[in-house]
Amino acid sequence: METIEALILRLTEARGADKSICPSDVAHEMGDPWQRHLTPVRQAAVRLAKAGRIEVLRKGKPVGNLDEVRGVIRLRIAIQKMEAEGADS
Repeated sequence: METIEALILRLTEARGADKSICPSDVAHEMGDPWQRHLTPVRQAAVRLAKAGRIEVLRKGKPVGNLDEVRGVIRLRIAIQKMEAEGADS
């Protein structure tokens, strides 16, 4: 089974650096009841953002303090990650 982190990366990479996904998109992929997956998805997203793999967005802008993420967020693949993969191709 795919880890939450791997699922987030797969979905954000598929969407591209100019678009974002909702944490509920990830939770829906994990199965029903999808709502129970939201907290683990948000926690995994923060870990990935701290590692520089994705960006956590609020109102379209990257969240500054990842330890205090609250409210509606979206997830986007980190631009530098997409650029690095493009250079490898």
